[in-house]
Amino acid sequence: MSNQTTSSQNTRSYWLQTMLRIADPVLQALAARQLRATMPVENKKEEQRQYSHLEALARTLVGLAPWLENPVADAEEEKLRLRYVALVQAGLDAATDPESPDFLNFSHGFQPVVDTAFLSHAILRAPNALWHGLDSRVQANLVKALQSSRTRKPAFNNWLLFAAMTETALRFMGADWDRMRVDFALKQHEQWYLGDGMYGDGPEYHADYYNSFVIQPMMVDIIEHVGEEYADWGAMREKIIIRAQRFAAVQERSISPEGTFPVVGRSLAYRFGAFQALAQTAQRRELPDGVAPAQVRCALTAVIKRLIEAPGTFDEAGWLKIGLCGHQPELGEPYISTGSLYLCSAVFLPLGLPADDPFWQGADALWTSQQVWAGHTVAIDKAIYV
Repeated sequence: MSNQTTSSQNTRSYWLQTMLRIADPVLQALAARQLRATMPVENKKEEQRQYSHLEALARTLVGLAPWLENPVADAEEEKLRLRYVALVQAGLDAATDPESPDFLNFSHGFQPVVDTAFLSHAILRAPNALWHGLDSRVQANLVKALQSSRTRKPAFNNWLLFAAMTETALRFMGADWDRMRVDFALKQHEQWYLGDGMYGDGPEYHADYYNSFVIQPMMVDIIEHVGEEYADWGAMREKIIIRAQRFAAVQERSISPEGTFPVVGRSLAYRFGAFQALAQTAQRRELPDGVAPAQVRCALTAVIKRLIEAPGTFDEAGWLKIGLCGHQPELGEPYISTGSLYLCSAVFLPLGLPADDPFWQGADALWTSQQVWAGHTVAIDKAIYV
């Protein structure tokens, strides 16, 4: 076995171990119907306590989903994957059973619009593990839970995509779904497109990571599932994909040689969830020209290590604490609580790729900022006009 093969295996193993280290407290507690009883809730605004547990589940699953969905060749990892699929399925039962002590809040306050959508997104990313593998009772409870969020009105910004994502999942489940919510979200974001792969978050531009936390990944996965429903939706697909590829290129260039990135905008406590768009583009094998899978793997690994190994990231029981690089509660907005933090799991989407995929097998490569600041020859960057 070559040193390079060993290095690639070690990197994938590090990603997997880190992902499960983050997810384990949430999934173990919920499967045991002990999430409300045992999860600490760090928050600035007391109202957030009623939302934090659904946040923790949905945001954890949105990143784990591709790994849960796809069988792996390695026998030990496959055994581990199947164990986590069973754990998650038990957790979904606990979360949606009205008689469960961990029946989660899908319909009170406005925040459930958000995390019902993240759960819906996870289901679309892992249809066998998170839907077909459930018994009919849990499926029925899950549909009711998603539908109950419809009483919440989304804000006039990226939240439109949350409503649309939930309807897209209901369509996939064979339940009644609201085409207007999907149409409004897609068409309105087309109106908010600013150019060069960037959408506005509502009528105004925000310098933050919401194109990655929400907008680009949800636009891509919604259009992939509903694009054939109407010709005008289908006509949007190519542009949405090209814009996502351009945004992924920008994200790759934003990672410094040291594995840091600009500390800009709100929700920085989502940590490396800021790179969901890049991770998804890699997982879909749609990286743009000039961005090799190996350089994305190396860049994201550097970011993951930089943040996850910062002292204070976890409490003594293994739960995430508010911050970007360690425990920095001042970086938590009023809507941030412990459950919110689990959107960091979105960086791990490429674990859904097989171990022999070029993302994992290519020789280590310098990412763009490393190449530039080392004086290497680098292709000139350019905008897109789509």
